[in-house]
Amino acid sequence: MAKDIPAAVREICLSFPDAEEYVSHGSPNFRVRGKTYASYVVNHHGDGRVALWLGSPPGAQARYVGDEPEYFFVPPYVGPRGWLGVELDKGLSWQRVAGLAREAYEKVAPAALARQIGKTIAITPPKATLSDAERDPLNTPALQRLIQPLRDYCLSLPDANEEPRFGSPSWRAGKRTFATAWYHDEVLHFLFWVGVEQQGLYTADPRFSIPPYMGHNGWLALRVGGKPNWKEIRSLALHSYRHFALKRMLAQLDAGD
Repeated sequence: MAKDIPAAVREICLSFPDAEEYVSHGSPNFRVRGKTYASYVVNHHGDGRVALWLGSPPGAQARYVGDEPEYFFVPPYVGPRGWLGVELDKGLSWQRVAGLAREAYEKVAPAALARQIGKTIAITPPKATLSDAERDPLNTPALQRLIQPLRDYCLSLPDANEEPRFGSPSWRAGKRTFATAWYHDEVLHFLFWVGVEQQGLYTADPRFSIPPYMGHNGWLALRVGGKPNWKEIRSLALHSYRHFALKRMLAQLDAGD
């Protein structure tokens, strides 16, 4: 099989002494002696980018982003610390990517390890491009077919609207989100608010889990299988909607019942 972009990233980032890969927030990351120097991130929160986030020397971020914005950007979270976002599918030389990754490694590696590198790896560019499913699994026909019944139901509720939230389809009661389709660990989940008091009851069922970031506020994630229980899903969506909807929305809903 032709080498693809993830394989090329690993080839570069694991070429340095004592480099290792680990997964954080669903993305491959690379570190040396416990210090991260690179993250491979695809379509982060729906930004459409295939990118490598790299630790960079002081002043490098501003220079690269200012001079070549078609290839470089300020990544979220780590950008204020000087990290550099590198777009990998816009024609930037992979030898330059390797050089930038080396700088990121050298920035955090012990000096003794950095001296062992020798010449920067000479890498053959990847030929395979990312598929639509790799770029954004939620936009594949199979997952869209699973999401559509939830979309139809949510949008049938008074004053409900759809707006992406961190790259995922989400539905709001007025301005407050009450349901989200979330792709995590290669599985489609639907997220609803149930309240902190009810989370324990639901999570006794292995299909349910408490999602990161939102879970402490009473949210619940339902793993969606090939044969969803739509009666259950609509009940969860309605309960969540009722929690966030305004009184006039609830009055309209109840009048329709």
